[in-house]
Amino acid sequence: MTNINLLAGSALTAIAALLHVGCIIFGPSWYRFFGAGERMAQMAAAGKLAPAILTGGIAAVLMVWSLYALSGAGVIARLPFVRTALCAITAVYLLRGVAGFVLAAVAPGERSVAFWCWSSAICLGLGALYLVGTRQAWSQLSPGAA
Repeated sequence: MTNINLLAGSALTAIAALLHVGCIIFGPSWYRFFGAGERMAQMAAAGKLAPAILTGGIAAVLMVWSLYALSGAGVIARLPFVRTALCAITAVYLLRGVAGFVLAAVAPGERSVAFWCWSSAICLGLGALYLVGTRQAWSQLSPGAA
């Protein structure tokens, strides 16, 4: 049976990765639109490498996470440590979601409260997909499962 939760988590995580790549390609206006902060947008406008390196790193991590969700769903070959990786990815998404709401309330910094709330809701949603999907696939992800 297809694991819709991990498939949806994979697809949405891949979209997030592509949006990060879009920020690198399309520059300061995309950094601003997606809430990266004015400092990142200004560095990108000035041609600094730091925004592209940081954003590219995030995109790469998100693509790896997407692949792990596909692996957990049985769509691609079993990746190493898939069970551990899916648990860690789930935890990161859920912790980021909760932490973002806390930051929105106490110290939003140069990012808007709206950015923290929207991005946190997205992370909590993705964390929920990974949590439910990982739980559904748990027995197939055991070290002895074929």
